[in-house]
Amino acid sequence: MIKGIKFASIPVTDQDRALEFYTKILGFRVLTDQPFDDKQRWIELGASGNGPSIVLFTPDEHRDRIGTFQQVTFYADDVEKTSADLKKRGVEFVQEPQKADWGTAAIFKDIDGNVFVLSSK
Repeated sequence: MIKGIKFASIPVTDQDRALEFYTKILGFRVLTDQPFDDKQRWIELGASGNGPSIVLFTPDEHRDRIGTFQQVTFYADDVEKTSADLKKRGVEFVQEPQKADWGTAAIFKDIDGNVFVLSSK
């Protein structure tokens, strides 16, 4: 049976630029960075904790997905504080944190225009 999610792939235009954004701005750590083929590397990143990782890898047939809403939701203990901290680092938020009965969520973009939700757990 399925045990969980191993990773989610995020399409990017430039792996080096994306690696810098995801590690230095968002705070992910490098789990794997190795050659994949003559065009790309396999770059797998993890957040604090033992959850699924993200992969900065774009198959040619998925290049049209760069800069679109991604089906990945990140979470933080304090969405409002995390949003404020990330904005100070230059992250663009398209929706400020909003509280709902189920928790708090905000929406931000990465350097390629990929759109993500940041939510409370």
